[in-house]
Amino acid sequence: MRFSKAVAALALGGSALAAPYDGDGPYHGFGMIAPKVMIVSLFAPEANIWFTNLPSSGLGDLMQVNITAPGLSMLFPQIHCVADFSICQMTTGESEINAASTVMAAMLSGKFDFRHTYFLIAGIAGVNPKHGALGSVALAQYTVQVALQYEFDAREMPEGWSTGYFGYKTTAPDVEPGNAYGTEVFELSSTLRDLAFGFASKANLSVDPIASAYGKRYAGFEPASLFAAATHPPSVVKCDTATSDVYYSGKLLGEAFEDVIDVWTNGTGKYCMTAQEDSAVLEVLVRVAIEGFVDFSRVILMRTGSDYDRPPPNMTAFENLRVAKPNGYGIAVENIYLAGVEIVRGILKDWHRTFHRGVKPANYIGDIFGSLGGKPDFGHGSTTNGTGYKPHGRSAGGHRRTSSGMGRKAGYV
Repeated sequence: MRFSKAVAALALGGSALAAPYDGDGPYHGFGMIAPKVMIVSLFAPEANIWFTNLPSSGLGDLMQVNITAPGLSMLFPQIHCVADFSICQMTTGESEINAASTVMAAMLSGKFDFRHTYFLIAGIAGVNPKHGALGSVALAQYTVQVALQYEFDAREMPEGWSTGYFGYKTTAPDVEPGNAYGTEVFELSSTLRDLAFGFASKANLSVDPIASAYGKRYAGFEPASLFAAATHPPSVVKCDTATSDVYYSGKLLGEAFEDVIDVWTNGTGKYCMTAQEDSAVLEVLVRVAIEGFVDFSRVILMRTGSDYDRPPPNMTAFENLRVAKPNGYGIAVENIYLAGVEIVRGILKDWHRTFHRGVKPANYIGDIFGSLGGKPDFGHGSTTNGTGYKPHGRSAGGHRRTSSGMGRKAGYV
């Protein structure tokens, strides 16, 4: 779509609401809404936990303001905000396509000034029992689009292979891809992640006796220490997410994607959660960050474990996925709110002293291309020699980009 000069000017306009809103019905104001925190939910239960519980927190009621915009999900056609607009929430709809479409619609709606907004992507996920129990809360530095590969059906893969997945322009698994589309790996601020971890760690997380008993079954593996995290109560951890629209289950796929994340992040990523939407949301935020609409250093990715990505001993992958009832779903949804509200509260409480001016990352942030500047510590390196891409389709030298040739110069095919 064409982003008109009028909309562009509006999107970068004033940061305060021009006229008050009485909270009755959809928002039709003419001022810009500048939330301090935007909660990004992926489907209804993840949103409802905020709608139900936030009013009792003293931080406001997300149903006070309801904003429509073209291109939002048909199922979730409004963005919701508390009365003073400090906190807003959107629901994208599940899967990568829905997530990207909804977030881009919000970015280009012309109704928000997101330049100082912190984005809290908060949803449930499958959890790797090596790193967490059902209900555990993970704060991520990386997300990796693990399904962006070649694939053989495992029954037809070459002899001796451990998986049917292998990277583009390669001839075997566990080799870094020979070319890139740009969405393979995203890295977020470890500095902000650590602050969010500190806030979330204050939460009194929900537990469930059935989920706890199910987790203890992983003690049957040898060595028992390998899956010790699953046998303990849910906790807040620092580890990373895999993005795939395929809802996979089983030891072999779990281990295959552990290896993918290890290879694609140069050994620095630690796979513990699997979800559908993370890479899609982050790609949109990178693109609009190039235009100055958001600050990519203000993105927090949080996932909570609702089921395990592989079965305990003496259970098949099918049983783990479709038969077993580990009872993790309820506490995973509850812990989105319990951990998430502590993060929101921490940002708002320390807004003027710390968060308004931003938290400087200690690490590289962005995509595999280095689109926001700097040099990625994974992949083939920056496609612009570290300068990043410029707004309005212009290259580092000020010339308009007309092809993907810059990527090829840096070793991308």
